[in-house]
Amino acid sequence: MAEIMIIDDDTHISDMLCEVLLGEGYTVSKAYSGTEALMLLSVRKPDLILLDLMLPGLSGEELIKSIKDIPVIVVSAKTATSDKVGLLLSGAADYMTKPFDINELLARITVQLRKSRSLSDGVIKCGELQLDTDSHNVSFAGKDIKLTRTEYAILKHLMQNEGQVVAKLTILDRISNDTPDCTEDSLKIHVHNLRRKLKAVSDTDYISAVWGIGFMLKC
Repeated sequence: MAEIMIIDDDTHISDMLCEVLLGEGYTVSKAYSGTEALMLLSVRKPDLILLDLMLPGLSGEELIKSIKDIPVIVVSAKTATSDKVGLLLSGAADYMTKPFDINELLARITVQLRKSRSLSDGVIKCGELQLDTDSHNVSFAGKDIKLTRTEYAILKHLMQNEGQVVAKLTILDRISNDTPDCTEDSLKIHVHNLRRKLKAVSDTDYISAVWGIGFMLKC
C-alpha cells in the first residue's frame, strides 16, 4: 500500500490524519517541522505528501521547492487565492483549506495516487494522446507524432500536470536537465510548434497559454 507522509506541527491534526489513513490501509510517516521533513525525505520517498504551510523551521513554501517527483497536497489554514495559486505554480498537486472534509481529502489522495501510478507505469495518457516515457514515443489514437527533444520534454511535464497551470520558469527548471539550451524566449516558440503538431493530428488544441503565467494542458 502507498506511503503517505504527513508534515504538520499540529499534533491533533497529524494524529487524526494518521489514524484515518492507517484505517484506509496506507502506511504513514510523520514530520512536525520543515527541517525534520527535509531530513526524512533525504532517506525515504513517500508516495504522497500532505503538507501544512505554517511550520517551524523551514516553512511549507520553502520545503515544497525541494520536493521532486512526489505529489504534494497542501492542507493549510491559508485561504487567500494568491496563496493557492502560488503553491500550485510552485509544484503542489492540490490545495485544501482547513478545516477540511476528511472524505474529500481521501478522494483527492486517491486521485493523486492514481495519477502517480500511471506515471510510474511509463505511459502517460491524456484522452487519446499518449506519451511513453521509456521509448519516448508520442502518439494520438495510435498515430505517431514526431517531436523534437525539447518539445517532448515540455509535453511530458505538461501531461504530468494535466489540468494545472504550469509557470514558464517552472517548466524551464523541470526540463533543464534534458534541454539546457531552452530559454524563456525560445520556450514560446517550442510550445507554439508543439501545439501545432498536436492539433494537426488530433484537431484538438490541448495546450492553452495563461497570460503572464505559463501554460496548461487539458484533456
